[in-house]
Amino acid sequence: MNTIIVGTQWGDEGKGKIIDILSAKVDYIVRYQGGSNAGHTVVVNGKEYVFHLIPSGILHKGKICCIGNGVVVDPQALIKEIKGLPKGDVGNRLKISSLAHVILPYHKVLDRLRETKRTNKIGTTGRGIGPCYSDKINRCGIRMADLLNAAVFKEKLKDNLKEKNEIFEKVYKQNGFDFNSIYGEYLDYGKYLSKYICNVTSLLNKAASGKKDILLEGAQGTFLDIDFGSYPFVTSSSATAGGACAGTGLSPVKIDKVVGVAKAYTTRVGEGPFPAEFDPSFGEFIRKKGNEFGATTGRPRRCGWFDSVMVSESILLNGITELAIMKLDILNGIKKIKICTAYKYKGRLFKEFPDDLEAAKFAKPVYKEMPGWEEPIDKAKNFLDLPLNAKKYVSLLRDILKVKITMVSVGSSRDNTIFLD
Repeated sequence: MNTIIVGTQWGDEGKGKIIDILSAKVDYIVRYQGGSNAGHTVVVNGKEYVFHLIPSGILHKGKICCIGNGVVVDPQALIKEIKGLPKGDVGNRLKISSLAHVILPYHKVLDRLRETKRTNKIGTTGRGIGPCYSDKINRCGIRMADLLNAAVFKEKLKDNLKEKNEIFEKVYKQNGFDFNSIYGEYLDYGKYLSKYICNVTSLLNKAASGKKDILLEGAQGTFLDIDFGSYPFVTSSSATAGGACAGTGLSPVKIDKVVGVAKAYTTRVGEGPFPAEFDPSFGEFIRKKGNEFGATTGRPRRCGWFDSVMVSESILLNGITELAIMKLDILNGIKKIKICTAYKYKGRLFKEFPDDLEAAKFAKPVYKEMPGWEEPIDKAKNFLDLPLNAKKYVSLLRDILKVKITMVSVGSSRDNTIFLD
């Protein structure tokens, strides 16, 4: 079975844990979009691992982990990640698409400089993701395959630096980049990574034809998607389930199931609308309780109530057939819990996320309220072990969203997971 795991909010939903759990039952785990601006956190035997590029299924022995063509790769960050794995080596289990585009030093600097020029800040991580995707669309990008061909890489890098250095010097009044230093450094990266670079599309299609099980993981979440997210406060790639096919070369007819992941409340990093956001003091309380700080940047996440308007739209956009609810334990001890079911703006009731940025920014949430629970739930092994109001909360989410909830996370480790179906 070929399954897509997709975030239903603004990322940071807990996809890494779900991917880690489901990886035990599949043969291939594939990352299909994004770059090192995303972080998946997995806790195994009390040790925390944060993955930015490598699929988090790498911790399961014998699993083939692929980085698809839809990912933009920072070779320096990837090599650091490889060396940080247990024993520092992944053997022949890591595969990197030769078609994946490469983040270069000028992408990172350009990312940060563009942000300083904006009146309305995007909240970019500054990792060079957007500028790298821009080069891909502008047909001047450098791909992993190019790092293996010195002559091709030389020609492409010279062409790019000719344009980029002019932008740095004339627009931003900054020094440009030296060709030789980038050329030599990135050829060395290519040599190190050469044993992992291959035709991932062919590999995956052969695996699918051979009835192997494939798990496809996205970074970020649906509302950071370049088309369907809260634009322009989004990422630069297709974070929805549709991006899995474009980012790997697998045909849509080969996808069997889409699993959505939602936090039991809502968070987002950076700027942009957030109708169900907590007031500052309660937001700080939940942030500390839930350790809501970016796995990639360490930036504090903004926190709010569960927004069923967003998640319902994500279910529709992605064709989600089942949902995992994460971090339910963080809501322990809260007397009243709210679920946002609609927005109001200028006398109009919105039951869908507004495309108009002004409406999304200034809309007031409409809440359904229910009593919370006091008892800790991290020891719960099945649904019946949960306090009555915790069970009611999960059931209410299921009824509002009209989708099966098959997993509930009640703690950070693999074992702190309840399977409902």
